[in-house]
Amino acid sequence: MFCFKVVAVFAACSSVAIANPVKERANTWNYDNQKVRGVNLGGWFVLEPWITPSLFEQWANGGGVVDEYTYTAALGKQNAQSRLTQHWSTFITEGDFKEIASFGLNHVRIPVGYWALNPNPADPYVQGQLPFLDNAIRWARNAGLRVMLDLHGAPGSQNGFDNSGKYGAINWQSGDNVANTLTAIQNLVNRYRNDQDVVTAIELLNEPANWGNDMGLVKKFYYDGWGNVRTTSSNTAVVIHDAFLDPQSWNGFMGYGSGVNDVILDTHIYQIFSQGEVAMKPCQHVQTACASAGRIQNTDKWTIVGEWTGAQTDCARWLNGLGKGARYDGTFPQGSSGYYGSCQNKYTGTVDGMLQVDKTNLAYYVEAQLDAYESHSGWVFWTWKTETAPEWHFQNLTRAGLIPQPLTSRRFPSQCATSACLIPGN
Repeated sequence: MFCFKVVAVFAACSSVAIANPVKERANTWNYDNQKVRGVNLGGWFVLEPWITPSLFEQWANGGGVVDEYTYTAALGKQNAQSRLTQHWSTFITEGDFKEIASFGLNHVRIPVGYWALNPNPADPYVQGQLPFLDNAIRWARNAGLRVMLDLHGAPGSQNGFDNSGKYGAINWQSGDNVANTLTAIQNLVNRYRNDQDVVTAIELLNEPANWGNDMGLVKKFYYDGWGNVRTTSSNTAVVIHDAFLDPQSWNGFMGYGSGVNDVILDTHIYQIFSQGEVAMKPCQHVQTACASAGRIQNTDKWTIVGEWTGAQTDCARWLNGLGKGARYDGTFPQGSSGYYGSCQNKYTGTVDGMLQVDKTNLAYYVEAQLDAYESHSGWVFWTWKTETAPEWHFQNLTRAGLIPQPLTSRRFPSQCATSACLIPGN
């Protein structure tokens, strides 16, 4: 049984017992038996000030520009179009795809905003991303990579984060926003209907906040979005985010026996966005990563860690928002309660310029996460490259030997098999 988009689809699908559940499968990638090892192309089609601070530098000392919405509003259509076209054509190139494949990665997750797919004339956003996304699909095919297309920003903002396109209030479920989001998904699906050899997964919505949305409506949206994907493909994997809830809490929803097929649960694991997390020592970060394996393993559908990082601090410039500091060194304006360490050479800089102690801690932490996150379907690192945030820069971390090559090799094996601290000096 396939539950296509209808008004009562969530209620209808969730209550049906299927005697012979649809076998999970995907077009050209076997999510049952092949581990996802991927990287996000963050900051390309959805701006984040901390990834590309050069684009936002003129507002470093104020001016109200904090995200792509205010960026395009401040510049106006013509100027924004010129600057962003230059960015889209240079930030990621075919050479990046070749290097991604050379590192043993097999997936790229590409965030895109609704404004590229179903623009609202009242918004200041500019368009022109899709020809570059077309290039990305071609480059991925040439490099032997699979693509997960990710709707990263929804109208009204699904989480209030700058990475949704618009920082501030969560208004995604107001007015026609959900309907317009579904139209954006349909337009995305239609555009790449003939590229299913490469586009093996489509993520319906990145990080909808459980605290600012009606979760019943989120679940209905997931069923409706699944139906949109199925209008052109019987088995492209459909990715749903866990809305920052325990992955196991999604057991029973869109699982094998629910009447839908090929659903991936996406969970994001960061250990830096609270005082308690930045206060942890390096070995605590490792132990916390290892402990996450149980939550990932014990789910009833394919599960990936679709975002994670090598960072153990929130030091990267503007990571917490343009103009805001870090919890780690006590400069974050909201709720900082202490000083846990220096952001030296982590605020800005290069991987090569990081302190040796930070390089060592990061290398151990990355390997522990690789072990933990491959306990189910795999992982996608955030992010491939940044301008000035070294702890987050997969390309340069790998070039520097801090991410193992091959990805299955280990310099620090068995971290998740012991409660002992293996990191020197900790």
